Amino acid sequence: MVVPYHAEPATDFTKEENKKAFREALEQAKNDFGVERPIIVGGEHIETEDKITSYNPSDKEQVIGHVSKATVKHIDQAMEAAEEAFESWSEWDPKERAELFIRVAAIIRRRKHEFSALMVHEAGKPWNEADGDTNEGIDFIEYYARSMMELADGKPTLDREGEHNRYFYQPMGPGVTITPWNFPFAIMTGTTVAPVIAGNTVLLKPARDTPLIAYKLMEVLEEAGLPKGVVNFVPGDASVIGDYMVDHHKTHFITFTGSKATGLRINERAAVVQEGQDFLKRVITEMGGKDTIIVDKDADLDLAADAIVNSAFGFSGQKCSAGSRAVIHKDVYDEVLKKSIELTEELTVGNPVDETYMGPVISKKQFDTISEYIEIGKEEGVLKIGGEVDDSKGYFIQPTIFADLDPKARIMQEEIFGPVVAFAKAEDFDEMLKIANNTEYGLTGAVITNTREHWHIACRKFNVGNLYLNRGCTSAVVGYHPFGGFKMSGTDQKTGSPDYLLNFLEQKVVSEMF
Repeated sequence: MVVPYHAEPATDFTKEENKKAFREALEQAKNDFGVERPIIVGGEHIETEDKITSYNPSDKEQVIGHVSKATVKHIDQAMEAAEEAFESWSEWDPKERAELFIRVAAIIRRRKHEFSALMVHEAGKPWNEADGDTNEGIDFIEYYARSMMELADGKPTLDREGEHNRYFYQPMGPGVTITPWNFPFAIMTGTTVAPVIAGNTVLLKPARDTPLIAYKLMEVLEEAGLPKGVVNFVPGDASVIGDYMVDHHKTHFITFTGSKATGLRINERAAVVQEGQDFLKRVITEMGGKDTIIVDKDADLDLAADAIVNSAFGFSGQKCSAGSRAVIHKDVYDEVLKKSIELTEELTVGNPVDETYMGPVISKKQFDTISEYIEIGKEEGVLKIGGEVDDSKGYFIQPTIFADLDPKARIMQEEIFGPVVAFAKAEDFDEMLKIANNTEYGLTGAVITNTREHWHIACRKFNVGNLYLNRGCTSAVVGYHPFGGFKMSGTDQKTGSPDYLLNFLEQKVVSEMF
């Protein structure tokens, strides 16, 4: 009997034994610093001269490791390997595929701290954020494996006299997964294993800033006995292989998480039918957000401030779900702002190895972009706290609050992807909703209120894919909060949902006459 799905529990770092174990994992991870990892095509480990070098964003001169770069030639080889592997992998009983991945989850669970510790070094994730990232990756595997078991026999249809009908699902073929650096294990794992559990094969292109944690998944897949060619590991420069992978005439689907600009480019290119292509490509994209927390005049103000601060500054605001806008009723605006500043003053920033609340931002590129937005914010609003930046050692930016913003200001409209939150004042709940909906994004949002009628209005009119009452707007849990957004936040195919695997399956009907 298959055990029902439940979310992987977080590690309790208030317990000294857990702290000790994690510190040991952080030290152990250093033994691999400078390691060289290959690309993997059809099970073959291939070293190339050209490498991606992964650096520690907390200590920008510290090399975590090197990963070989795939070329266009390797993409062709990987697509051939994926196509060949698909012939047999797609014929596996769906329940057997699912059981193999439950084994994958078990292996990762036993090595949990090893994965999380690497993310502290490679992605600059604080302990709890890294632990949550690993847990979410495990959750995706477990949840999708059980989802496939439920889909294995198809769905019932009606029969007429002398006729028997069957409705079932079949996999599509090889596809491409392009993953982000901000959830380098969870999103990378979820978007890779979902199509594979469904019976497809994948070319995995991990984020340039975090390729080593993706390689760890490949290690586990090999250990668990996944057939060669089912997942092909092809890190490389987007400018060299990105368009080529999307355009390839054998690419049946593309999953992408990242910027709006790249997501739109992928959608546009995937719509073109290439020579030799006899199917339409499916595109699953998640492209970011400009997420708002609304605070009503009767709200619990301490809860509101806590929700704003943690949603804005968790993992330095480097989440597509981060609460980067606080829209507050005029009657409680000053008090919520004051409480939020006080909470922000308590936050620690530094190398997350030292158990800080916030670590660095991921790269020089992100550091420069966020720094520019802080300067824009100084022109558009009132800087209340933070604003200091320092890249002398690593890419550190202090948690920053701007007040008194016009709803149309750039820092109220554009995705910053850093520890910056903008406060705006509103006359009433209708105006708060109007402001909340005034961006091109529609990913997450939160409403802090004790007026039930306002919550019902928000459920209908707050135009986001994930809406929360009396809590922050981050930390969706697989299976509990299926995740995906409206408008320019993406295609809203809801990761961690009962429907997600359908993105990678074709529905077939067989009618038999007697």
